Amino acid sequence: MPTKTQNQKTRPLRDATHPETTFKKDTPRTETLKANARKTSVRQGIASNLSVGLGNSQITPFALALQATPFHIGLLSSFSSLANPVAQLYGSRLMEHKPRKKILLTFMLFQFLIWLPIIGLGYLFLQGTLTPYLPLALIGLWLLFSAAGGAMAPAWFSWMGDLVSADHRGRYFSKRNRLIGTFGLIASLTGAILLDFYKTRGLAIIGFIILFGAAATFKLVAWFFLHHQYAPQLKLRKKYYFSFLSFIKRFDNLGKFATYRAFLNLSIAIAGPFLAVYMLQELGFSYTTFMIVSLSGSVFYLFFSPLAGKFSDRYGNIKLIWIANILWIFTPLLWTFLTKPLHLIMFPALISGIANACWVIAVTNFMYDSSSQEHRGLCVAYSSVLIGVGAFIGALIGGYLIQYVPAILSNKYTTIFALSAALRLIVGASFLPKLKEQKHTKRLPPMRIQFNHPFKTLNAEIGWFRHVFK
Repeated sequence: MPTKTQNQKTRPLRDATHPETTFKKDTPRTETLKANARKTSVRQGIASNLSVGLGNSQITPFALALQATPFHIGLLSSFSSLANPVAQLYGSRLMEHKPRKKILLTFMLFQFLIWLPIIGLGYLFLQGTLTPYLPLALIGLWLLFSAAGGAMAPAWFSWMGDLVSADHRGRYFSKRNRLIGTFGLIASLTGAILLDFYKTRGLAIIGFIILFGAAATFKLVAWFFLHHQYAPQLKLRKKYYFSFLSFIKRFDNLGKFATYRAFLNLSIAIAGPFLAVYMLQELGFSYTTFMIVSLSGSVFYLFFSPLAGKFSDRYGNIKLIWIANILWIFTPLLWTFLTKPLHLIMFPALISGIANACWVIAVTNFMYDSSSQEHRGLCVAYSSVLIGVGAFIGALIGGYLIQYVPAILSNKYTTIFALSAALRLIVGASFLPKLKEQKHTKRLPPMRIQFNHPFKTLNAEIGWFRHVFK
């Protein structure tokens, strides 16, 4: 990485003198430990996603129940989006003198403790104490919770990279994401049903307190599984470090990708944080309807994720990123005129689910392919800082537009949805042609479209899809 010599300044992030393939081959015992660790990681992920489904996904509705304004929601999203990547800088440097496992265990325990004062805010609201300040207190606590998650991210990303071989990352992570995502969906839907049950009795805050207590419990269960997961030792060379400024200056393929994600997140964050407010307040959805619509995209994501994993392993990640960006242009446009829950599920949720399936696998594997073992923590931290800044600015812009700018379309929400779609188009057209695949991949078989023979075309393309995803 960049040091004092000119040769080192031009060295790629995937260090040519220390590529992954030069690390000594695992012994049978080590491979067995890694295989068991991959299974344990799935169990840990299930517990973590149960916590997320019962707790994290209910934070925006909880803020609204505490009488937060749309501007508060913008602050909640923007500050937490910025705190997470900034904390990743700290977490990446911790790996220099702390074991990755200890880093995760420490900050996961801290997240468990943060749930306790969040539950306390619900109690204060029931008592009518400090009511005007509770949304701001929630923003502060969620900022700390997000920062703890950020501090864990580089260590987890580096750790999992050592457990999963490059040839099988697409399939492993797609299967893992599909399994843990299913439990997360069940938890989120269960939470919404419980909230509706208490809301009809005028006790919505009680429902939130119960859910957050369960979220804290599953966070401890996840901590337990992580404590028993094998962690290979990571040795960092003394001169492994390179600065954030160096990362920005070099603007290589990974730097371009990080910058692209920053602007894409800005465009998404203009509208994304306010979908919950739009559904609960503007469209008047119940908690259950809101959660069904919100989770329907995740159901489609789980369905298409294995296909995206196979595609990534065979044909690379850049093609999947193109697909995701194009699909994301259409989702906010559909939100501007569709208001019925069934229509929202059939169209924007389906498109968003496919886009997410392509995106999650492609981004994870592209980051692994673009960085050497010892640089993974730094690369993911620096990339996340740029992405977090984009999300921070986007959420502030969205919150400001809703709060202070008159609506141009039917209402203020549809205005920011249309703006978000336009920016997604501009960002994709500006950056995607400049990105390059990081690994050798197979060429996609040609599609045989004959406009004068539609039935032949249909039959040929069914065979094409079978060949691609077999």
